[in-house]
Amino acid sequence: MSFSIQVEAQVNDDDLHSIIAKGLDWLAENQSRRGGWDANGMYPSAMTGMAGIALLAEGSTATQGKYAPNIRRAIDFLVKRSRQNGLIGDDKDDRYTYGHGFGLLFLSQVFGEEEDEARRQELMDVMSRAVTFCGQAQTKAGGWGYVSAKDGGDFDEGSTTITQVQALRGCRNAGISVPKEIIDKAVKYIHRCSIRKGADGVQYNTHGGGGRPPISAAAVACLFDAGEYDDVFVPNLLKYCGRTLGNIGNTNDGHWHYAHYYYAQVMYRQGGTIWNDYRSKLFKRLIAEASGDGSWSQGYIGKVYTTSINLTILQLEKGALPIYTR
Repeated sequence: MSFSIQVEAQVNDDDLHSIIAKGLDWLAENQSRRGGWDANGMYPSAMTGMAGIALLAEGSTATQGKYAPNIRRAIDFLVKRSRQNGLIGDDKDDRYTYGHGFGLLFLSQVFGEEEDEARRQELMDVMSRAVTFCGQAQTKAGGWGYVSAKDGGDFDEGSTTITQVQALRGCRNAGISVPKEIIDKAVKYIHRCSIRKGADGVQYNTHGGGGRPPISAAAVACLFDAGEYDDVFVPNLLKYCGRTLGNIGNTNDGHWHYAHYYYAQVMYRQGGTIWNDYRSKLFKRLIAEASGDGSWSQGYIGKVYTTSINLTILQLEKGALPIYTR
């Protein structure tokens, strides 16, 4: 590893636990009566998936724990949004692929803990149809766009591609059949979007745009989720991310939280001093930015989005979610 992050004093565990507890309570209190969350009235499937993941990261399940009632309601909300063609969400949403991906990822993480057989069969049906939808929505190039290939004229881009791959990996881990060719095409897509085999990052899509740190971090997480730990692109991408995301204090990137949502997953899997040094600086910033009510307001998508991302990062070490384990 050719980069380093300076070690600072360790994060106070009491402060960390207090911030997490307040944030989780804020999410629970801001869940709608229907069981979902949204971003100022938008993206309900995506926000419900992300908020649900943050609650699962605490260790609660659909049947046990402080947030079990909230998790059950979130499951109900997403199951009701499952369409016959497999889409989890509303095809009138101009970015429904994000909602589909995050919603499916959440459901894949609760499936293993579901004890009721009828409910398991219902979730299996929803996820199986959702996987089929992913395959049908994939573009010829192997990526995904904001909507399906059919609805979007075969347009694709990196961030939505990563969302689908992580959801598909979660489904495979849960025992849902996922055709290997879907993942293989997505890995090839990431390779095609990489500049100089990742040395200069991953660009917006195969048409160009220059290396983008958030998508590059997400791409590494995606390759790990696809089982490509020894992928020849990974070392180059890790070095690129170290150069572009190593400065935790950078506030110029509008996608800072998104970038570190994925970069934290990557660094956590690296373990050792690499994770500990990064963790120290990142957690200090997240703790300092938390609002008094337990939420985070940075970013332009809204409090639910930023709060869910930050809580997931801060709880990675609990190891409650299979998709994020080392």
